[in-house]
Amino acid sequence: MQDTRPSGAPVRTKIDAFIPRHTNRVARHAVRAPGTGQNCRSLSPAVTILFLVPFAHAIDAEIHYEDSGGDGPVVLLGHEFLMDRTMFASQQAALTPEYRIVTWDARGHGRTRDKGLPFTYWTSARDVLTVLDQLGVRRSVIGGTSQGGFTALRTALLAPDRVAALILISTEAHEPSTLELTNARRFLDKWYENGPRRALAEHLAEWLIGDDAWYRAVWVKRWLARDHHATEVAAGCLLGRDSVLDRLSEITCPALVIHPTNSGISRANARELAARLPAARYLEIEGARQTVNMTHPGEVNTAILNFLRALPRLPATSAR
Repeated sequence: MQDTRPSGAPVRTKIDAFIPRHTNRVARHAVRAPGTGQNCRSLSPAVTILFLVPFAHAIDAEIHYEDSGGDGPVVLLGHEFLMDRTMFASQQAALTPEYRIVTWDARGHGRTRDKGLPFTYWTSARDVLTVLDQLGVRRSVIGGTSQGGFTALRTALLAPDRVAALILISTEAHEPSTLELTNARRFLDKWYENGPRRALAEHLAEWLIGDDAWYRAVWVKRWLARDHHATEVAAGCLLGRDSVLDRLSEITCPALVIHPTNSGISRANARELAARLPAARYLEIEGARQTVNMTHPGEVNTAILNFLRALPRLPATSAR
């Protein structure tokens, strides 16, 4: 049967109650109903589920995000380099429904669609504001792991009135060191060679994730399927980032800095980040890897909840 809907018109389904209204593309996937832990496909095995995938429209990109919905204060989280919004599944489960959790895919990652053009973390900060604008959220907690933290800091500098607090995990304010640049270039050169890619991806998974074989296998599979150009452009952003160290005194909102001691970020840089932020708490998690929110979710979630609950009253919101 011919589809007579206008271009971009939403497809309504029986599971609309589970889906934020801020959507503009259709995808075929199983979805998890917020707060139920139940996969919606299992609700009716005879029915193919279509749901609307939410995107926020930037000038030259469509930024994919996921919104838990609900009435709680908004906490927006950005992911690690080479990963995507799904790395925050444990935080979504632990923080909702008390908080409304929004996760998003940066350019060159996940389901976000962009033109493959060079960008910076200042661009990413504007993408964060675009997502908040689409959700109708004036002010929220902004956080992230590694590059998600780089973006969160720049969001607070671009629009301090939009940022109620920061959650900064495995991150820093420095520009990349000469050693980081050298190692990264060597890594990327090997990444594009056919032979060692799997071994290199498995090594990266062990370094980022640690002992969890299931998580490692999931991410190795995703990395091997990544578009080379998207990786190169995203790496250019990572390695070309500027320092915001001298501007940290401008960020006066409360901040939580979580540093895993086996992170690629040095302890000295993490401590300097916390010391220079006027209102920061600092927590080290001994022996944890870069993706500490995945590998040590109990400790991270407890720290985040304690931090959020101690903040001055945050504005409640509703998913429209």
